[in-house]
This record gives sequence, C-alpha cells and structure tokens, in this order.
Amino acid sequence: MKWVYIEDISKYVGMEVELRGWLHNKRSSGGIRFLLIRDGTGVIQGVASKKDTEKESFSLIDDLNQEASIVVKGKVREEKRSPIGFELTINSIQVIQNKEGYPISPKSHGVDFLLQNRHLWVRSSKQWAILRIRAEVIKAVEDYLWNKGFLRMDAPIFTPSACEGTTTLFGVDYFGESTYLSQSGQLYNEATCMGFGRVYCFGPSFRAEKSKTRRHLTEFWQLEPEMAYAHLEDVMELAEGMVGYTVNRVLKKRESELNTLERDTKLFLSIKTPFPQIRYEEAVRRVNELGESMELGEDFGAPQETVLSGSFNTPFMITHFPESVKAFYMRKESLNSDSTLSFDMLAPEGYGEIIGGGEREFDRKELEKNIKSRNLPMDAFKWYLDLRKFGSVPHAGFGLGIERMVAWICGIKHIRETIPFPRMLGRVYP
Repeated sequence: MKWVYIEDISKYVGMEVELRGWLHNKRSSGGIRFLLIRDGTGVIQGVASKKDTEKESFSLIDDLNQEASIVVKGKVREEKRSPIGFELTINSIQVIQNKEGYPISPKSHGVDFLLQNRHLWVRSSKQWAILRIRAEVIKAVEDYLWNKGFLRMDAPIFTPSACEGTTTLFGVDYFGESTYLSQSGQLYNEATCMGFGRVYCFGPSFRAEKSKTRRHLTEFWQLEPEMAYAHLEDVMELAEGMVGYTVNRVLKKRESELNTLERDTKLFLSIKTPFPQIRYEEAVRRVNELGESMELGEDFGAPQETVLSGSFNTPFMITHFPESVKAFYMRKESLNSDSTLSFDMLAPEGYGEIIGGGEREFDRKELEKNIKSRNLPMDAFKWYLDLRKFGSVPHAGFGLGIERMVAWICGIKHIRETIPFPRMLGRVYP
C-alpha cells in the first residue's frame, strides 16, 4: 500500500492508500466516526464505521486526542460535499502518539497565549494557510527575478556599519570588535551587481525599532534586487511587474488557502500594471485632505500610510521623497534639488508600504559628502566608496518586505502572523 500526501489524493480515487499525519478534529454520528486528518499538505475527512474499519482500530478512535499522530489506511473516494472533493474510507489506524491536554483547543484564545505557544499555533488552519501563502510568495518573487536574469548573491548578517540609520542597530560583540546585525543587504548588493549586472539577496533584516505597531517586527525578511546601468524608472517597472506576477500566482496556486482565510480576492483580479504614481508633495497633500496631519519634509507614519493607501484599490507608487527622510546613499533628482530619485510602493486597503527603493548615488564626492553630513563613520564605508572609484555606473534597486506583502495578500491585520516565529518588542520566545 502506497504512502501518499493529501495534496495528491485526487490521483488515487478508488485505490487503497496510507496517510501519515495528525488528528485535526473528530466527531461522531451514531455508529460512524468522522476524523479530520492533516499531514502538512492538506486536510481530508476520514470516515470510520464498524462495517469498513477493523474492530481494533475502530475501538481506538474515541480515545484519540487532538493532534494525536496517526497512520491511517483506507480507500479514496470522491465526495462533492468535501472542501477538497474527496474522502477516505478508513480501514485501519495505527497510533504513533496520543498525548492528551493539547493546549490550543477549538475555543477562543488570547493573542499572548497563542504567541507563547507559537510552536503549536502554526498547526491551526488559519496559520497553516498564511504560512503556505508566505512560502508561495517567496518562491514567486525569486522565480520572477531568475526569469529576468538575476542571480542570488547572499549578503552577510554581521556588518560593520549602518545601512538605514544608526539608531535602529542591534550591536553584537564580534570577538571583541563592535559589529551589528544587518539592517539590509543592499550595500553588498551594490558590490555584487558591479560584478554580475543583475543580482538580489534574500534573508533576514534586523531593526531595533521600539515600535508596537501592527506593521513592525524586529526581525523580518527582505528580497532586495539591484541592477547596474539602471535608473529609477527601471526598478519601478521591475517592482510592479514582480508584485503583479506574485499576486496572480498566489491566486492560481493557493486558492484553497485564500478560501480558508475567507479573503475577498475581487480586488486582486483588477490589478494591472503600470501602477498609479504620485510625487511625495502630492501624497502629503492627499493625506491632509483625508484627515491626517502631515507636514512637507516628514516621512509617512502608519496613520498617514493607512489613510492614503485606503483611498486606492490597487498598489501605487509615491516618488521623489525629500533627502531628509531617505538614506545617505539615495541619489538626488538634481544637485540643487532636495528631492531624491526614490519610491515607495504601497498596497491598497490601508496596508501601506511593501516596497522601498530608488536610484543610488554613484558619484564618489557626493557620497562622501552625504556620509559626513549624517555623521557616519567614513572608515566603515571605505569598501563601499571603492565602488564609486573603480568603474562606477548608475544603478538602482529596492527592498520588498515579505511579511508586509503576505499580510496584504492574506488580508490579515497584524504582521506577527505572517512569519513562523515573530520577533517583536519584548518577545523572543519561542
């Protein structure tokens, strides 16, 4: 008898199969027992009766507890009333472990309790669906870049300097030397793109922001492409193409997971490129018209992003941010301008920023001036300045926040559910 996965069950209609998984739930109706069995790829209902099921196996069912690990053998049959279209007529059950007292019962639990038991919470239907969509998003964005000729070049986690600002660094004692957990792989991308033309890195980023908003984690994952001989419009086109491709792929491949989350996907069907674009000054004006206070020269906070993105029904771009709210490496629109060749992409429905990027300063003297004006340590950026000394060219890139993208696609309000083990202010367990 063949061991199969639930996601492949349609191939085995009328055949005897073996499933290896866990008891998700159970119920009884007269002399029949209904078992919801999950194996990590899906959930199927198994039907046990005294007629079809071995006597010893049938007698075990009433004592099975939630999340008991079991091996089930039976015949696959079509069932139109099933969410997946199939059921299993159970012949036998082997119990691997049957521990009672599983802490996450079907009743309602508080968020703190669920986060404290995150190692078990990931098994629940909603969390399972979210994290499978996360996996699809990651595969989709990487596939998109590979299909565009990009190579993955991983960036280090330990870094000697800040990328996004010195106030949000996690310091590490690196054999007696002061080092930091990476805020972004972008600076290293700029080095590898000069060797390979089109590159990206994907990995965790760390920001020591003392923020408790629903959009912030202290450890999050970024996909960061970088292109040599590229300008602002080039990376904006790349970004909107990637987002459009990813949304369509999730709709196609993760329909059942979106249904589990009861996500309304009508908006996704109308998303088309190119996305709307507004300059920073226009965005500030709109924010104030929508009832949130904001001054020119300020960066967008969560309230401003929420009202602005709530007024759109598609992802959109804000461009040309002032120099004061962007990092030292961002290139100006012109030498006498305060505007930078930068953009943020915001998701609609109030979800806010999912991508930030732009064109990098490739003139060595201008970059040195920027580093000095921000009081950053020049020695730590010697290697970075070398890139402007030996064959410097215009180049551009962006960072996509995986968790924010997943939150929007899944339609969930808090980013903590978009990563297997969230790290937030005051929480590093489990």
